[in-house]
This record gives sequence, structure tokens and C-alpha cells, in this order.
Amino acid sequence: MPLVWSWRRFEDLGVDGVYDVLALRAKVFIVEQGPYLDPDGADRHAWHLLGHDETGALRAYLRVLDAGVKFDDVSIGRVVVDAGWRGHGLGHELMREGLALCARCWPGQAVSMSAQSHLQGFYSRHGFHAVSDEYLDDGIPHVDMRRKVS
Repeated sequence: MPLVWSWRRFEDLGVDGVYDVLALRAKVFIVEQGPYLDPDGADRHAWHLLGHDETGALRAYLRVLDAGVKFDDVSIGRVVVDAGWRGHGLGHELMREGLALCARCWPGQAVSMSAQSHLQGFYSRHGFHAVSDEYLDDGIPHVDMRRKVS
């Protein structure tokens, strides 16, 4: 199930692109996991990684927030793979693409994230380590994680 990856800043997403991003995030983060306010204002200060299938449908997504928006470091968030496309390694491919952008744009700098606690093992495979105690974010246990660059 190969996807075509592309990067866009918010202003370059266009109306249809913003709609597709919000629709995919709503399917997973709101319908699957419970209600919360997804559009948080941070999208305007981010790179958006879009993974489209051969039909042009958005199947995977993450955003990379500029340093100082959520953390002092650049940060990765809203990591999402459409339910029907999970189990094929796309989440790891998505993270590799996201970290590659971070390395190109912010070489030698650490990357932070707020991760759902049950996904710590997934993110640790990409070099992230917990740097906070567990806390609730919209009723879901989270932990702050950081990836140091050597």
C-alpha cells in the first residue's frame, strides 16, 4: 500500500487540503477517541505531511510544529493513519518522513512531542524517550517525549 508523501505549509494546503486534513483527524481523534477541539491554532505554524493513496485520498498525516509553538523544540504531533490502512508499517514510514524533515530543516536539534502513553513503545523505536510524568490531555493519558540528536 504505497502512499505518495508531500509537505505543505498551512497557507499552501488550500481549501480542499485543509478539509481533507481535518476530516482524517476527526475520524481518528474525535470519532475513535472521543470529543475534543482538534483545530487548536497551531496548524498555522506547522509543516503538514500528507500521505495520499493512488486515488488521491488522504490516508496518513502528521504535522511538525515550529519551535516555540508547543515546546521549546520543534515538535511532531497529530500523527494519524486511517483505520483501514493500519498494520502495514505506514505509521513508521510517516515518522521517518517527519523526522527526515526535522533533520533537514533543523539539523542537530532535538524534537519533542506529546504522545499518548500507550504509544511510547512505538515512538521509542524512533529515538524518543519520556521526559515527563503521565498526564491527562482531553481525558487520554499522555507523556511528553523528546528525541535528542547526536
